[in-house]
Amino acid sequence: MTKIDFYSNSPDKLHTACFLSHKAMQSGLRVVIRTPDAATADALDALLWQYPETAFIPHCRSNAPDAATTPVIIDHDGETFPHNDLLISLCDECLPFFSRFEKLKEIVIRDENDRKLGRERFRFYRDRGYEIRTIDLNKPEAA
Repeated sequence: MTKIDFYSNSPDKLHTACFLSHKAMQSGLRVVIRTPDAATADALDALLWQYPETAFIPHCRSNAPDAATTPVIIDHDGETFPHNDLLISLCDECLPFFSRFEKLKEIVIRDENDRKLGRERFRFYRDRGYEIRTIDLNKPEAA
């Protein structure tokens, strides 16, 4: 069963996704980051080239020829991926294919509407029996 983590009080979804991707990569996990649209995918793509400051996170789009060997995949409209270690969702709704992944990370920013949507996703997973861990990014031990 997919292990689900909710990261709340994020100041910015894209930076949090970069942080989580970097951390996962250091642990040997391969990552798929699902964005809600092409513009967000483009912004994330640019940010990943600069994160962390002293390096970058190797990444590509899900339809790239080298996607199968790239640690981080960015996608906004597909449902077929070369690996299923970790899914980071930047979307407002639950993704229909999330259960194919070993781990799912949901990011909720401080915006009240995003919190509402995050609570809906949390209930969806909880009501289906998934164990959910919550991490408050305002707390020092979260980093």
